[in-house]
Amino acid sequence: MSKESTAENVFQNLRSKGLRVTPQREKILQIFMELKDGTHLSAEDLFKMLEGRNENISLATTYRTLKLLSQFGYLRELDFAEGHKHYELNRDKKPHHHIICLNCNKTMEFEDDVVNQVGYRIAEEKGVEIVDIQFKIYAICPGHQDDETKTHRS
Repeated sequence: MSKESTAENVFQNLRSKGLRVTPQREKILQIFMELKDGTHLSAEDLFKMLEGRNENISLATTYRTLKLLSQFGYLRELDFAEGHKHYELNRDKKPHHHIICLNCNKTMEFEDDVVNQVGYRIAEEKGVEIVDIQFKIYAICPGHQDDETKTHRS
């Protein structure tokens, strides 16, 4: 989704596909559009934000809406190996990737055209259509490298 996209463009697109645009879907998408780039929310994080805004949206509706917006490409569904998914606004449809610290779960984003090219080449070889490319590196961030060294010395 480009930065110029508005919530109304998204809703018109959903309507053109025969889907209803509910007030709950509007509020959830609006939250994602207001977030700073690089912010990833779990369904529970989003639900807490909605509660904080006194929105009466159930956790089940939150999950269903996240899944729907992901299926249509407005959100990216991310798995950081924490037992639950995270979501982010799919602003420009250009794949970006993540480094996840195993100690603090801090997530750093990066773009790499070589990674993307490998993904496109493999998809072409296998005859599949790419929906998303996600490359994840699990690491220990600089703030925790000393902790990790001490752990391995013991």
